[in-house]
Amino acid sequence: MSEQSRPIIIYVDADACPVKAEIYRVAERHGVKVYVVANSFIAIPRDPLIERVIVPSGLDVADDWIAERAGPGAIVVTADIPLASRAINAGAAAIAPNGRAFTEASIGNVLATRNLMEGLRSAGQITGGPPPFAARDRSAFLSALELAIIRWKRGGFTA
Repeated sequence: MSEQSRPIIIYVDADACPVKAEIYRVAERHGVKVYVVANSFIAIPRDPLIERVIVPSGLDVADDWIAERAGPGAIVVTADIPLASRAINAGAAAIAPNGRAFTEASIGNVLATRNLMEGLRSAGQITGGPPPFAARDRSAFLSALELAIIRWKRGGFTA
């Protein structure tokens, strides 16, 4: 199936996703299918385009479910950098809830930085987490999601 004939699908790594309502609104406007993937019940709107997927508990089970299905035409919404990397490698677009679009060009550096920070945290060198989610993050996410959908509709995504 060519990229242009593939349906656009949004996969949401939903357990801690702060932009689910925004995803639903954009998906409805574009008529795009959304899979909300989590290992526990998450309320979703009654809409045939939005489907809840509850996966078993376990390390990376939701990530694996998404990564196995992601490919051209897919948009993966996740803050999980290894999942974003897997999605990009499969030909999907990947966007963080703060609006950061992961790309083929940037994902290597993002993974390296993540691994470095993880090492520093485990050594006790860094004890803080990411900055709090802000209104500008929500706005940046909406722009990034809209752009990704438009790119897929126009026939391809060059991440």
